[in-house]
Amino acid sequence: SVLIVMDSCQPDRNKYFPLLGTHFYYLIMSASCLAPPCPSAPQQLVGVVGLEIHAQINSNTKLFSGSPVRFSAPPNSLVSFFDSSLPGTLPVLNRRCVEAAVMTGLALNCTINRKSLFDRKHYFYADLPAGYQITQQRRPIAVDGELTYNLLGGKNRNQVIRKTVNIKQIQLEQDSGKSLHDDVHSQTLIDLNRAGVGLMELVMEPDMSCGEEAAAAVRELQLILQALGTCQGNMSEGQLRVDANVSVHRPGEPLGIRTEVKNINSIRYLARAIDYEIQRQISVLQRGGTVQNETRAYDSKSGETIPMRDKEGLQDYRFMPEPNLPPLIVYGDNASLPTGTDACQAVVVQKIREGLPELPSVKRDRLVRTYGILPEHSFTLVNEDGLVEYFEAVLKATKKEPRKVIGWVTNELLGHLKQQDMSVSQSKVSPPALAELLELQEKGHISSSVAKQVFQEMWRSSGKTASQIIQEQDLGLVSDTAQLHSICQKVVDSNPDEVRAVLNRLIGLVQRETKGRADPVLVKEILQEKTS
Repeated sequence: SVLIVMDSCQPDRNKYFPLLGTHFYYLIMSASCLAPPCPSAPQQLVGVVGLEIHAQINSNTKLFSGSPVRFSAPPNSLVSFFDSSLPGTLPVLNRRCVEAAVMTGLALNCTINRKSLFDRKHYFYADLPAGYQITQQRRPIAVDGELTYNLLGGKNRNQVIRKTVNIKQIQLEQDSGKSLHDDVHSQTLIDLNRAGVGLMELVMEPDMSCGEEAAAAVRELQLILQALGTCQGNMSEGQLRVDANVSVHRPGEPLGIRTEVKNINSIRYLARAIDYEIQRQISVLQRGGTVQNETRAYDSKSGETIPMRDKEGLQDYRFMPEPNLPPLIVYGDNASLPTGTDACQAVVVQKIREGLPELPSVKRDRLVRTYGILPEHSFTLVNEDGLVEYFEAVLKATKKEPRKVIGWVTNELLGHLKQQDMSVSQSKVSPPALAELLELQEKGHISSSVAKQVFQEMWRSSGKTASQIIQEQDLGLVSDTAQLHSICQKVVDSNPDEVRAVLNRLIGLVQRETKGRADPVLVKEILQEKTS
């Protein structure tokens, strides 16, 4: 939840929690951490957040044409006659996009509409050649779902807090092209490569209260889409774009006027944009002002949202049924297919359901249950692409306990990967190589400190095994008794001051034990004999 504390209640805390130059701050914490408000203070304003997420469908071709989909292709090189809206061209629905939407709906516990409809949404942008977008306004393909996501809370952020956001609908629609603004020559260039690319728009109800919750929900959705293969979820390439609807109100009262923060392409920026906007609206209301119903953009450099256009005059999109597309029919199972229908050409919900992969939440629960690791470690494993597979491959090749292996994977391996901005698939130490190192440590051939030293050398000298490095650098554990006796005697003889200091400390401990009644000379003789 979000707690807004005014300086009248906590006058000394502004200097410790400055936030964007205002006189308020907020903290995201569990209810058990909340301090009671001032008895005289009115009920505090809280944030309300809903999200609209556009996920680019992972498909070889566009939603209604055969044009290929590829990022960073030369401008206007992936444009069909239909994409550029030439007269006489007609849409042909891409079955892969429909299957992706159904699969996503099933993973999010949605009801799949057996019959959905396409509509035209009219608006005039230079990068929308037809002057309208084909979407699903009246009857989308999936409705009434939910997304369960997790936050790490508690004193040490090791307590898993599970929350749910309701999903109103998932609809199929076209993407627009891109407008590239050339300020030097005062002109705008149009690239239609993206025009007509298939999108899933997921509409989340306003069930969240802060940037941290929204960011956690989007990250969980991103992991689900990537596990399904329905969207690659690369936000830097625009494959996952988020619009945040933000308002504030007092609990129990109607929702406040909302603003929409458009096209946020980073989870970190999403949290910051929402948190700033909540704080900005509270500040406006506390000054006696009115929040405007407007569209805003997030400026990552200043950390602020800036106005783009107001939404007071409701835009008339003049929705109408798409005349060139019949209703979209999907079937529950093969038994419901009309006679003579080729099952390979139809979209069958049961077949898609049976092909669903292990979802992130199920995978985390399995990791905790199977290997006895901590919940926060399961989050780390699942959040990094390929890390679960790496962890399990190491376990198969070593007898070391999973709780010990997880430390190596999440600390040593992941630390080196992050330091060099590498993915798990680019690791310079393979799972079998790490397993060999851990086996050598487990069998007592090397110490834990030497094991870390060897790992660093393995990372630097890609291709060398742990055994080779240990042998070359003579790092093996010394276990010869006579050799150790000789070394220990040499150390004692070379450090008489340290030996004397230790002996005096031991004498002091004996005196404490005997309450000062022991003969110090006799105690010294006994200790010298015991430690010689």
